Amino acid sequence: MTTLAAVPTAFTPEISPVADSLAVSALVALIPLVTIFVTLGVLKWKAHWAGLTAVAVAILVAVIFFGMPAQLAVLAATEGAVFGLFPIMWIVFTAIVLYQVTVRSGHFEDLRATFRLISDDPRIQAVIIAFCFGALLEALAGFGAPVAITGVMLMAVGFAPLRAATVVLLANTAPVAFGAIAIPILTAGNLTGIPYQEIGAYVGHQAPIIAIFVPLLLVFMVDGRRGVRQTWPAAVVIGIAFAVTQWISATWISVEMTDIIASLVSLAVAVAFLRVWQPSGGDEATESLQVEREKQLATVGGGADGPSAGAADEYQITPEELDAQAQALTPRRIAWAMFPYVLVVGVFSVAKLVPSVDTWLTGTNVKIPWPGLAGEVLNHDGTVNGSATYSFSWLSSPGTMLLVCAVVVALAYGIGFSGLATEMRETAVKMRWAFVTVASVLALAYVMNLSGQTITIGAWIAGTGSAFAFFSPLLGWIGTAVTGSDTSANALFATLQQSAAERAGIDPTLLVAANTSGGVVGKMISPQNLTIAATAVGLVGQESTILRKVLPWSVGLIIVMCLLVGLQSTVLSWMLP
Repeated sequence: MTTLAAVPTAFTPEISPVADSLAVSALVALIPLVTIFVTLGVLKWKAHWAGLTAVAVAILVAVIFFGMPAQLAVLAATEGAVFGLFPIMWIVFTAIVLYQVTVRSGHFEDLRATFRLISDDPRIQAVIIAFCFGALLEALAGFGAPVAITGVMLMAVGFAPLRAATVVLLANTAPVAFGAIAIPILTAGNLTGIPYQEIGAYVGHQAPIIAIFVPLLLVFMVDGRRGVRQTWPAAVVIGIAFAVTQWISATWISVEMTDIIASLVSLAVAVAFLRVWQPSGGDEATESLQVEREKQLATVGGGADGPSAGAADEYQITPEELDAQAQALTPRRIAWAMFPYVLVVGVFSVAKLVPSVDTWLTGTNVKIPWPGLAGEVLNHDGTVNGSATYSFSWLSSPGTMLLVCAVVVALAYGIGFSGLATEMRETAVKMRWAFVTVASVLALAYVMNLSGQTITIGAWIAGTGSAFAFFSPLLGWIGTAVTGSDTSANALFATLQQSAAERAGIDPTLLVAANTSGGVVGKMISPQNLTIAATAVGLVGQESTILRKVLPWSVGLIIVMCLLVGLQSTVLSWMLP
């Protein structure tokens, strides 16, 4: 008698593996997330230890409660870790290297003085740099580059490290939905079959409601009620300019170009408005920020293990010296100081907006089925999970484009290849724990996603029936908080939002858009983004401190977004396109 060998079967995650209860399963699935936020925010662990601990917990939950074979759970973690290093940390690393080259050359001093020509008020500078310019970087690059670059820029104009980090994280909310040429919305459209232009138009009637108030929130974060009282005309004008342009572009012009148009219009409006109006109280705000900065640099900044820490002494400059530098600027020096960032905008515009170039670059991506994992994990519907195939975007990655920019800038500024190599080596050493942190956070995300933990949490929240419209942004918020990416949050939950909406008799496009809009305000509490911000301003290891500062803002904004979407499903349906 012939015995047939057993045919190994791929792992298919279950929605309710624990006690055959969706609620209990979801609560168990939340344990890894609770672990990372408790260890970071409550126990104040170093971010890399919190991340590694959460990965271990996620693997245990996947194996013990979700029935995932241990080797598959470990392999999922390894793929996530590699994805965290490339392309995520590759982008952040090259962005900071580019900045370091400008500092080494001395031209960053002229850029700092250029911003002072627009306004010498640090509260307005925060809006221009973190909100307007940061939105442009988000539109073109995304994936943490705006936080890294604008964080060090705020340090350069006199902000204390902690305040710079919190400001740029809050500012990064406004453009995220349409970031990286609207890749989160394009992803949602591809997965759901809903035209991405339609999803983008809906998002364009949600995200701008938050964007209107972000500049006001930024000046409040910088200088409290006094800042709002003294700068509100500029903050309101800039916020409205961005929001209205975002609304119009997403609805009628181009979803892909939405953030580019909105950021440039808001920046132009800011410059024009400040030519006829300047706020009062700028000197007092500058003085208070300088006092705060000196205290922080004395305790943490001067010895911080981050790229900006080594340049801390270069930031010690009085307002009078800044004024003298600004007055000494010539058009040629201003243009030369702006050159790296004009180059970044030009390179990304060509790479992302010229179809033939974009097609050629993405065509160089190498698809790598992850050994031992690809084909061994299925989705709930029985199809092969595509997440087990790693895409090595060696040429099309924003990080590679930033490296090209850094090489050009290094040569143009006279730094040369040797100076660039020195900056790359020193930056890599200073970022070593940031690499570990982000690798562990993405390992956590991959284990939770491939084992079914994330989709179980989503299905539980989606089980609220018609009330789900009020809760749907929470899925995007959670997904982005876990993965650090609104794109990844849509990849996780867009189809779930669509099916839940159809079951509850709600407009599916509304809830798919709500997933994107909810992710917008979840990015600031993502451990990945916290690490990027901490690294940029020289506060590596103090991610828990930053988290405690930004968490209330994130919670408040997601409540607002939940209320908005819930009302748009009923009495405010007239707001939708």
